[in-house]
Amino acid sequence: MNATTPLLAVTMGDPAGIGPEITIKALLAPETRQFCRPVVIGDVAMLEQALGFCGATGKLNRIHNAAAARFAPQSIDVIDLGIATPDRIRIGKIQALGGEAAAAYIRKSIELALAGEVGAVVTAPINKEALKLAQVPYIGHTEMFADLTGAREEMTMFAIGELKIFFLTRHMSLLEACRMVTQDRVLAGIEKAMRALHQIGVTNAHLAVAALNPHAGEDGLFGREELDQIAPAIAEARRRGHRVSGPEPADSVFHFANLGRYDAVLSLYHDQGHIASKMLDFERTVSVTLGLPIMRTSVDHGTAFDIAGSGTASAVSMIEALRVGARYAGDVAFRAPPRRRDPA
Repeated sequence: MNATTPLLAVTMGDPAGIGPEITIKALLAPETRQFCRPVVIGDVAMLEQALGFCGATGKLNRIHNAAAARFAPQSIDVIDLGIATPDRIRIGKIQALGGEAAAAYIRKSIELALAGEVGAVVTAPINKEALKLAQVPYIGHTEMFADLTGAREEMTMFAIGELKIFFLTRHMSLLEACRMVTQDRVLAGIEKAMRALHQIGVTNAHLAVAALNPHAGEDGLFGREELDQIAPAIAEARRRGHRVSGPEPADSVFHFANLGRYDAVLSLYHDQGHIASKMLDFERTVSVTLGLPIMRTSVDHGTAFDIAGSGTASAVSMIEALRVGARYAGDVAFRAPPRRRDPA
């Protein structure tokens, strides 16, 4: 670790979930300090409790701003908001205070990032029901980051090693998602994905668009969305100068992208991309929010209330979210290392 190592703000997530535990484990892992300088935004009292859950030895250094962080060995620097305490939070339970605290951590992280005090924000999991109970006017992280940063075009990207997956639709019913697969929306999704790739330094990107129906519709035999909506959108994107392939059968496109045939895949609905990424590497799938004026990465799992407080939660995803956050922090002109190319 040195002064040029990326400085990251780390929100500890819903204090009643596994966020405090995985934050403690990830930041005490020796490898983490090799690629980032982390500052936690949360509550020291809950992190102290998490140290006990994990049976970990470490020191919590309470600070008021990122500039005061010391980054000492076996020490975690914490901007303590003083909201959640063990006597007020029921571990493993959905509650309003958990949503209130989680939202406050996020707001503080955005404040630091917009002020240039940190190079990126890495978030532990929050709970949508807890946010609702706390009357927080956002359904989740992405909506909150977009609104509070004034972003007009945020887009979620999954990063699993060198594989990158974008989503045309996410949190809606499958029936509604299928209805959203129109020529205009697919074209807009392609262009957003291309701009997002440019933001992280992928120039002249080659994007694959996943098909909606089995076998990419088999020329209309299994559905006409590919013929009537997706292919025309791809043709227009090509006319505008983008390198786009598809519609590619969804049962193979992610495999070929992972081999390096494409720089990224545009998934048409939530599970289409989520299943592919989590089958490839469940714990190392990282969610990256692009299109913001700041960089934000996150674990791609929930608060796991069923195991919160047991000390058994894995920190692998949190470590990977920190690694990806450090990789893209500050300098969005990141250049990826040489990639394997599929011989086909």
